[in-house]
Amino acid sequence: MKELGTINCGKNISSGVFFRRIGSLPGFLLLFSPWVGAQVKAQHSAAGQTEGERRGTLNLDAARANPLQLLNLLKKMPKGADLHNHLSGAIYAESWIRAAAEDHLCVNLASLSFVKPGDAGCGNGKVAAADAYKDQHLFDALIDAFSMRGFVPSPGVTGHDHFFDTFAKFGGTDHRHLGEWLDEIATRADGQNEQYLELMHTPEFGHAAAIAAEIGWREDLGQFRDALFAHGLRDEVATAKAAMDEAETLRRKRERCGQPDAASACRVEIRYLCQVLRGFPKQQVFAQTLLCFETAVADPRFVGINFVMPEDGYISMSDYALHMRMIAFLRNLYAKIHLTLHAGELTRDLVPYEGLCCHIRLAVEEAKAERIGHGVDIMYENRPHELLKEMARNHVMVEISLTSNDVILGVSGKQHPFPLYRQFGVPIALATDDEGVSRIDLTHEYGRAVQTYNLSYRDLKQIVRTSLEHSFLPGESLWRAPDVFTAAASACSKDSLGSDKPSSACSSFLKSSEKASQQWELERRFHQFESAL
Repeated sequence: MKELGTINCGKNISSGVFFRRIGSLPGFLLLFSPWVGAQVKAQHSAAGQTEGERRGTLNLDAARANPLQLLNLLKKMPKGADLHNHLSGAIYAESWIRAAAEDHLCVNLASLSFVKPGDAGCGNGKVAAADAYKDQHLFDALIDAFSMRGFVPSPGVTGHDHFFDTFAKFGGTDHRHLGEWLDEIATRADGQNEQYLELMHTPEFGHAAAIAAEIGWREDLGQFRDALFAHGLRDEVATAKAAMDEAETLRRKRERCGQPDAASACRVEIRYLCQVLRGFPKQQVFAQTLLCFETAVADPRFVGINFVMPEDGYISMSDYALHMRMIAFLRNLYAKIHLTLHAGELTRDLVPYEGLCCHIRLAVEEAKAERIGHGVDIMYENRPHELLKEMARNHVMVEISLTSNDVILGVSGKQHPFPLYRQFGVPIALATDDEGVSRIDLTHEYGRAVQTYNLSYRDLKQIVRTSLEHSFLPGESLWRAPDVFTAAASACSKDSLGSDKPSSACSSFLKSSEKASQQWELERRFHQFESAL
């Protein structure tokens, strides 16, 4: 048995201003100072601005000193995509309480979690979830238990523990609410000028888990895959598709999509990442991973795969290299399915030093992840500068969730690798992670980034464009070169970006690519936003 923390690879939510202007330093010092390097880059980013960007810069600089003015400006600014967003974690606690009341669930008063009633009702130590509407103390206690609201670390209870414990507390509601959740998330996104979401979601996998347990682990992954198919693993693919059909129908109904009075939230495009629960026995993890790949093949709404659950968990750590081998094996068979992975959501407080060596590298080099989530422990990886250069060279994007990293890991400000990734040219995009649990939104994350790292307006545009550039939407990019947002693809090179009337060649290109179409829409929104400043 492997020791915890080794792998087979041989609080408070705040966004204070940490930036302090630093005078000129010798070049060799800048080489070893990602913080200073990022700030110097920001200070010299004014050259070559468009008129719209000049207005954006003036407005952002005027709003920096006033968090409320900054919030107002950033809320209206186009934000492209949120690519790291857990569907269940995005729902606010109040919505969970409402759903539980409608489902006639009970609340266990000791654990502050939802439970199903027995034959005789809720029973001792439990009350109906609907009672929360008559008991303000219970209502408040549930919100605090389901989120990071008001959380203060105490002996034996860290932000990490409280955060991850929330998911078991608000579970158990009926799956019929899924369409309501999509509506809630899309409506919140639309209100902040977001246009595209990739939501992590776990389709039903009970049958896959059961047959994996029956068959047992097999070292030969090809034989294991064949055995799972022979036992009917594919049967749940249709179940997943039917569940999403039902949920999306309900979302469209709630938003009146296609009707004259359609809600503007209908504009928000949603795709899904099939998430695998990595904290379970290896035979179950492989079966669920295989099911996710099969689901993505059958249902194009699932544009990729991700692995979830705390990265510092015992199985997550001890089986990490095996998980990467599983993914690498399946990616050879399902080459068109995209992959993003939680990697590097670790600190020295959570795992032994040796456990920090390799997760990001294994995700990037063995599993061939196109994006990683968090990447906080990058400088504890073996040969970190080499890895950073490799990620930049191969355009491996990092999904950055500043608030999540603060409340879960206690990492923020100068201790966060955000400026380091930027210094090395690694693509980054801001994301919420679990906006309902953290009680934030994407605007909050942009505001935090501006205040903490003194980002310029052009820095923000780069991050926003990067989010759509690295989405898993099908089709070619609008941009001629990866992560270079200065020249459009040849079909649109002579057009005004975001124009309502693109040329026939450009129009044909946009119709052929969902990704390019969304990127064109983003440019239209930037023009609209900047023109109104």
